[in-house]
Formats: sequence, C-alpha cells, structure tokens
Amino acid sequence: MTYIVPIAALIPVHGLVQLGSNTSRSYVQRDNIDWKIVRLFLFGSIFGALAGPMLVVQLPSSILKALLGLFILAVIWAKLPKIENPSPIFVSLGGLITTFATMFVGATGPLVAVFLSRVFSEHRKMVATHGMTMTVQHLLKVSAFIFAGFAFWEWVPLILLIVVSGFFGTKAGSTILNKMPEQKLKLGFKIVMTLVALDLLRAWFL
Repeated sequence: MTYIVPIAALIPVHGLVQLGSNTSRSYVQRDNIDWKIVRLFLFGSIFGALAGPMLVVQLPSSILKALLGLFILAVIWAKLPKIENPSPIFVSLGGLITTFATMFVGATGPLVAVFLSRVFSEHRKMVATHGMTMTVQHLLKVSAFIFAGFAFWEWVPLILLIVVSGFFGTKAGSTILNKMPEQKLKLGFKIVMTLVALDLLRAWFL
C-alpha cells in the first residue's frame, strides 16, 4: 500500500482495509472463534485505543518496526510454554498493548498472532480468533481516526476493491487451513512469521 497511498493516509486507510478483511475472515471461520478470549481482548483494546491518540511517540517508525520484528523472532523461536487457561488480566493486557501499538506501527497483526499462538495449541482456533480480535482492534482504530477527522471517503473505491478481493483470498486460505495437518501448520506459521519479522527489521537497515 505504500506504493499507492500517501504516508499521511497509510495507517488509517490500512486500518479500514484490515477491518473489512478480518471481518470476512471472522465470518468464514466463525465456528472456531473463542469468544471468551475475544471479549477479554476487547476490554483491554478499548483502553489502548483511548490512550493512543493522547500520546505522541517520538521514535521513528523504522525503530518501532525493528523492535516489533525482534520481539516476534524472540517469541517464535524461544522455548516458551503454552499458556493454558490464560488469566483475564493477561488477555486484556495483550489487547491494550497491541491496540496502542497499532496507532503508531499500523500492521500489528503479526504481534497479535504471536500473542495468540501462546494461548492456543490448535491453529484453526488461533487463526479464527485472531481474525475476530483484529476486527475489534481495527474497528476501534478506525473509530479513533474518524473522531480525529480523517476523510475516509476519498479512499472508498480502493478500500472496497482490496476488501472484496481479500474475501476470495480468505475463502481459498480457509480451505487450505482446514485440510493441512497441525504440524505443517505450526511449521508454516513459524516460517511466515519469521519472514514478516525479517521484513520489519529491513526497515531499520534501509
């Protein structure tokens, strides 16, 4: 999107695109959503969305992305135990921190995915719940930008085009997800998250 959207509009437009994309994913995979986790995540996300616009982060976006990349690599490859029956405070805090971060970094989907990978051992539930938590997060972010006066209407045709094409990608991806063995899913998740983290670190060096 950086090739077709000005930097000043990138994060709010990306937020609305992701709202549409994750809403469609949540609908397609609705039977696997863990609604208890979603409700706790929403509780924390509300406070993160309120705090974000009130604070000014002076760090350049390249540094923020590099820190996010390092965090993802550490959590993905470290020998960390699964968090069985996570406490409400843990899940709500995850919602608060990641929603706050998305106001400045933009694409925190990988961060939320890594967070939920510690909670779920079964990837179908993780992917479906991730879609719903990201829907919540981007709805709050878009609401914050509307309140701040951002003119989304200028970007409606582009947003609709991306969301509609993304829906077909979601249908195809869900079909593959339902047929793939759990061990291959876990390996694929690690590989994709590692590539995402390395791409975020690239921003630090370029």
